[in-house]
Amino acid sequence: MDSIWLVLGLALFPALGNFGGGLAAEVSGTTGRHLNYALHGAAGLIIAVVSVEIMPRVLESLSAWLIAIAFTLGGIAYVGIEKLVEGFQKRRSQQGENSQTSVWMIYIAVFIDLFSDGLLIGAGSAVSPSVAMILAAGQVLADVPEGFATIANMKDKGIPRSKRLLISASFVIPVLSAAAFAYFVLRNQPETLKLAALTFTAGLLTVAAIEDMISEAHESGEDTHVSPLAFIGGFVLFVLVSAGLEAVTPQS
Repeated sequence: MDSIWLVLGLALFPALGNFGGGLAAEVSGTTGRHLNYALHGAAGLIIAVVSVEIMPRVLESLSAWLIAIAFTLGGIAYVGIEKLVEGFQKRRSQQGENSQTSVWMIYIAVFIDLFSDGLLIGAGSAVSPSVAMILAAGQVLADVPEGFATIANMKDKGIPRSKRLLISASFVIPVLSAAAFAYFVLRNQPETLKLAALTFTAGLLTVAAIEDMISEAHESGEDTHVSPLAFIGGFVLFVLVSAGLEAVTPQS
């Protein structure tokens, strides 16, 4: 069961979740308030993945120093990528390509997020197939509202539907490539290194959820009393899904 085909199959789910969320945005009206709720829910799901599934597992086996270092490196990696993207955006803006730049910034941001999803699933599969299944479930749940927000933003910027759908479908590339990379690199490594890789990815995802998703939610629409409830709902949804999957999947 612990094979590259299982890993690639699980990695497909976040891409399909993202694409499904995009299709929902295509066939329904989108508003800033809808985006606000969707992104709050996605952030809650990601925080739940980190705090409920990843951190308790690594705390059992890794030293506090190693956890701190790996988590910090993951956060720093995300900040570094973000700086590179901002620099690219600034250069393109100075060249008078603002409309195209905004579209590619959206694409790059989602590309990075799905690449992180693939790393998480690949690293989780190196620990055990059941871990990979639970992490994939969490990521697909988070990617549905993210896909909705992505297509809604592109619709708002006047991108043609055929191009929107092509861009959405292309997100399968980063998640599959990252999952395969993590699987082959980590599968024969010591348990400590596998769990450190999970912690690294947790740091990256936490920064993405807090700095990007919540910030974009606030920019999309004014918070209401439903916004924190959407965050809580995302968190609780993953807790319930994780508990259900742990009850039916073999543990290793």
